[in-house]
Amino acid sequence: MNAPSPETGLFASLRRTFATLIELGRTRLELVSVEIEEQIEFAAGVLLWSIAAVFFGSLAVLLLALTVVIAFWDTHRLLVAGLVTGAFAAIALTAVLLVRARIARRPRFLAATLGELKRDASSLEGHGE
Repeated sequence: MNAPSPETGLFASLRRTFATLIELGRTRLELVSVEIEEQIEFAAGVLLWSIAAVFFGSLAVLLLALTVVIAFWDTHRLLVAGLVTGAFAAIALTAVLLVRARIARRPRFLAATLGELKRDASSLEGHGE
């Protein structure tokens, strides 16, 4: 018996081309989902540090008010309350600076997917890399 020969002809070529396009689309969708997950993780980190900045900033304001009240009491309470207030203010400032730095470093949304799609279009036009 003869071994089956590979499919040839127009319909076989179209079928292979269609299968390749489907696989290409699936790969790109996987890339999109990975990038969306990365953006969600990035947003969660920014949100966490923003909450920390608001929380410690609020504590700093509260302790500043407490410091003003304590200022009219005996001698060393003012120093201790001022140091605690300064510590919370420093933490809040650190959190704000971390949020700003993370936002400045964030990658462009779907940058890898857009780059791959651009390379795909270039390859299809015949301008391969």
